Amino acid sequence: MKSLTCFKANDIRGQIGEQLNEQIAYLLGQAMVQYLGAKMIVVGGDNRLSTPSLKEALINGICDQGCNVIDIGRCGTEEIYFATCHYQSDGGVMITASHNPIDYNGMKLVRKKSEPIGNDSGLLTIKSLVEQATFSSAAQRGGLSIKQPLSAYIQHILTFVDYKRFSPLRIVVNSGNGMAGHVIDALAQQFFIYDIPIYFIRIFHNEDGHFPNGIPNPLIEENRLETKKAVLKYKADFGIAWDGDFDRCFLFDEYGQCIEGYYIVGLLAEVFLQQHPHEKIIHDPRVYWNTTDIVRRNHGIPIQSKTGHAFIKERMRKEEAIYGGEMSAHHYFRDFSYCDSGMIPWLLVVELLTKKERPLSQLVKQMIKNYPSSGEINRFIRHPEVLMQQIEKHYQAQSQHINHLDGLSMSFQDWRFNIRLSNTEPVLRLNIEARHNKTLVDRKVSELLAIIER
Repeated sequence: MKSLTCFKANDIRGQIGEQLNEQIAYLLGQAMVQYLGAKMIVVGGDNRLSTPSLKEALINGICDQGCNVIDIGRCGTEEIYFATCHYQSDGGVMITASHNPIDYNGMKLVRKKSEPIGNDSGLLTIKSLVEQATFSSAAQRGGLSIKQPLSAYIQHILTFVDYKRFSPLRIVVNSGNGMAGHVIDALAQQFFIYDIPIYFIRIFHNEDGHFPNGIPNPLIEENRLETKKAVLKYKADFGIAWDGDFDRCFLFDEYGQCIEGYYIVGLLAEVFLQQHPHEKIIHDPRVYWNTTDIVRRNHGIPIQSKTGHAFIKERMRKEEAIYGGEMSAHHYFRDFSYCDSGMIPWLLVVELLTKKERPLSQLVKQMIKNYPSSGEINRFIRHPEVLMQQIEKHYQAQSQHINHLDGLSMSFQDWRFNIRLSNTEPVLRLNIEARHNKTLVDRKVSELLAIIER
């Protein structure tokens, strides 16, 4: 088989057809078994129209190599993370393209204990095995069982909060016709049993692989409008929107304003450190001044990691960090097998609102004032490596600190920026932050974009 383009830094993503198809999925199943020496692998998938056929081919490849499969059906990525540990399996595969276009799909791979398989931890080896395609069938085919870990998963994520003390709240939940809806329904049932006064206002709730309301990607500004409108219409306390496989959640305050994931990282870091001082908190290098300030003020230890779920999880395990967060709305938890969850963060926010008796906008107001940021700015660039060298040279004399951990980070007295290549798309990503000066952020955005776009 020719060289495959669907293998990315952290997972597998590709356009259905030549880049990713049933043949590749079948060979990947065989490669997973051979690479892991697996006896049992958990498999699940999202509601994309291409997912069932890819999953069937993947399962056949795993079984033909003599490995048993637990199929947990339609699910979100974090349900695969949970099930891999819950069933003590040798690995797990989630079929999803998350927020990518409708004609894309992909796979996220983990080994025992839901440790991620990325470029630095086995994905390149698996890619090579798939390309070689020299597998021989096992003497005995593996078996297939259907299991549903939803109830156990719900019980586990609720251990992160004292949910029986939640204050009455009205919450808009926007699943984007992706996979979050069934989990919200299960949580609502649990709240009803214990008479917990949490009321969900559901929009785009039903799973629909045609995505009639657009691909669920709340990073895109126009995709946030319906959540904002619903928060205002129903006078909700806050809103939540998820991407397709709900491993990221985006929070909206009581005015319908989407809060950058950067500030939610600071909020959750403070929550954990107030209960567990002196613990380690992992953050990505794009924007972090607010995070490190909060972590140090709360007697914690901030640690920087390369961007991407595989890198963050690996660093968290190495450091035994209690929590990690990225500005892209990924949040990672030691007590969730060091994995990311799109459900645990908003549950923690509900508990925080209960304790503080203040609206969400007030909880993040000072952070935003202290450390204004640009949000992520994306541009398609033909020769990004050359451009980053030019930018470094342009600012080198003024810079107080330069870091190449992930792209190019340069820090100055009152502002800093990070510019890097996406792990999943052919784009350059720019982030800028400053100290107490939003005007400076805006000015530097214009300045850097002038260089990038000339």
